[in-house]
Amino acid sequence: MTRVYLDHNASAPLKPAVKAAMVQALDLVGNPSSVHGFGRAVRRAVEDARAQVAALAGVRPAQVFFTGSGTEANNLALRGFPGRRLVVSAIEHESVLATAPDAPRIPVDRDGVADLDALKRLLAAGEGPALVSLMLANNETGVIQPVAQAAAIAHAHGALLHCDAVQAAGRLPLDLAALGADLLTVSAHKIGGPAGAGALIIAEGLEPEALIRGGGQEKRRRAGTENVVGLVGFGAAARLALQELPDAERLTRLRDALEAQVRDAVPEALVMGGGAARVGNTSCLLLPGAPGETQVMALDLAGVAVSAGSACSSGKVKPSHVLAAMGQGADAAASAIRVSLGWDSDAAAVDRFVAAYAGMAQRRWRAPAA
Repeated sequence: MTRVYLDHNASAPLKPAVKAAMVQALDLVGNPSSVHGFGRAVRRAVEDARAQVAALAGVRPAQVFFTGSGTEANNLALRGFPGRRLVVSAIEHESVLATAPDAPRIPVDRDGVADLDALKRLLAAGEGPALVSLMLANNETGVIQPVAQAAAIAHAHGALLHCDAVQAAGRLPLDLAALGADLLTVSAHKIGGPAGAGALIIAEGLEPEALIRGGGQEKRRRAGTENVVGLVGFGAAARLALQELPDAERLTRLRDALEAQVRDAVPEALVMGGGAARVGNTSCLLLPGAPGETQVMALDLAGVAVSAGSACSSGKVKPSHVLAAMGQGADAAASAIRVSLGWDSDAAAVDRFVAAYAGMAQRRWRAPAA
C-alpha cells in the first residue's frame, strides 16, 4: 500500500536538493572556528547558509543567529531579556507557553485570531517593560495572526515583540521590518530541511542574554560548535522556500478542494479557523464525538498520515489548547485532526485522504438520523 504523508506542519520530508547539499557538506573537514584553510572553508559554508536564511527572512545575515531548533530559538527570545515581563498569546506553541507559564495570555476569538484590544489592556495593566510573543501562523489551524498591528501596540507601550514564524516560513513572505517584529523564529525541518537546525532573527541593536555558554560561537549568543551539515541543509531549504513561495497558491487550491470534499462527504465535520485568513497548506478538521487520536490511528491504517494537534509531545495526544482558547469544550478540543500539505502533496493525495476520512466517519462516527 502506497502511503500518503499529510503532516508537513510536524516535519516536512527532506527535499532532494537539500539532501544533496548536505551529502556534499559531509566531506567538509574542520571546525568553523579554526583559522586554517580547512576551518575557513567550513566557516564559508556556515556563512553561506546564514545569508540564505537571512534572504528568506528579509534581513541582513548579521541578524541571523543559529540554534538547534525553533524551540531553542523561542526559549532564547523569551529568556534572553530577563528584565522584561512576558505577555504571550493563548495559542502559542508549547515551547513558548512552557517557557512563560505564569505570563498573562492574550485571548483569541472563535476563529483563533488574537484580541488586540486585550493586548492593549494587558500591556497597560502591568508595570515595567514587556516582551510580547505572538506567532505568525498557528501550527494547528493555520490562522494568520495580526503581528504587524500587535507590534505597533507593543512598541507604543515600550515593549518588544517576538514572532514565532516557524509555520509561516515558505508559506508567507517574511520581512522582519514589515512585520515590525524585534525577534523572529524560523526552523529548517518545516520547510524541507533537516531537523536540528533553527534560527532566531534579531533586530539590530538588541542583545539577548545567551542560554548556552562556553564559547564564542554565534557572537557569544549560542555556544557550541555549529551543526555544519544541518545548517547547510537549512540554507538550501531556505533558498528553495523563497524560490517556491508561488507554490503556496497551488497548496491553497488543494486545501480548499480538500475541505470542500470533506464538507460534502462528512457534513458533521467542522473546519476550525475557517472564517479567518490562514496559510494555504493547513486544515484543522473537528469531527464531534470522534477522539482525534483514534482518527489518526484509523487514517494511519488506511495509509494516510496526519496529526491530532501539535506533534511535539513525544506521541502524547491531549485536548488542543488552541481549540480550547477558541471556545471549544474539552470533548470537542480532543476531537480534531490537522491535515498539513507540502511540497510533495498533490490532488491524488487529497483524494486519498478524503476517501479514507469519509470511510472512517461512515463506519464509526456518523451521527444517526433524527
